[in-house]
Amino acid sequence: MDVVIRKAELQDLDLLMRWRMEVLHEVFSIPADQPLAELEAENRRYYQKELPQGGHIACFVYIGEEIVGCGGMCLYHEMPSPDNPSGKCAYLMNVYVRPQFRGHGIASRLVRWLVEQAREHHISKIYLETSEAGRPLYQRIGFSDMKDMMELSHENEQNQKEYTYNGTNDPQY
Repeated sequence: MDVVIRKAELQDLDLLMRWRMEVLHEVFSIPADQPLAELEAENRRYYQKELPQGGHIACFVYIGEEIVGCGGMCLYHEMPSPDNPSGKCAYLMNVYVRPQFRGHGIASRLVRWLVEQAREHHISKIYLETSEAGRPLYQRIGFSDMKDMMELSHENEQNQKEYTYNGTNDPQY
């Protein structure tokens, strides 16, 4: 199986959008007939801004002339720290291979290609979110679970009592 990975460019925007929406529908179990015009418009704006300035790298995976998967990576800076002195980070996302092509090492090649792109940008801090189904793939490549990470989701935030600071180390709710 001859697998080729090609970096996407801004002129691929319509193709990128078709694949991004396919990924979102599958990953978030969104019914095919559910309208997502606003989300699609925001993703389009994101690509239009980030691709030309190098804040995002996207790619397509081909077998022959057929696209069978895609992937992406957000590149950004965080505050430098001892574990990341340059502050450069890469967040892998949109890693997707159509179901009928899974189990042939395509996703592994895709992730390794993205990691190599990050390395070419001198990025050592590379992370991602994964499903349980994807976890073994990333572990085989060398990714490990991050400890001490938390997330504040909008839903959880709405359900919490308001916090106020009283000038001590004791939170007041």
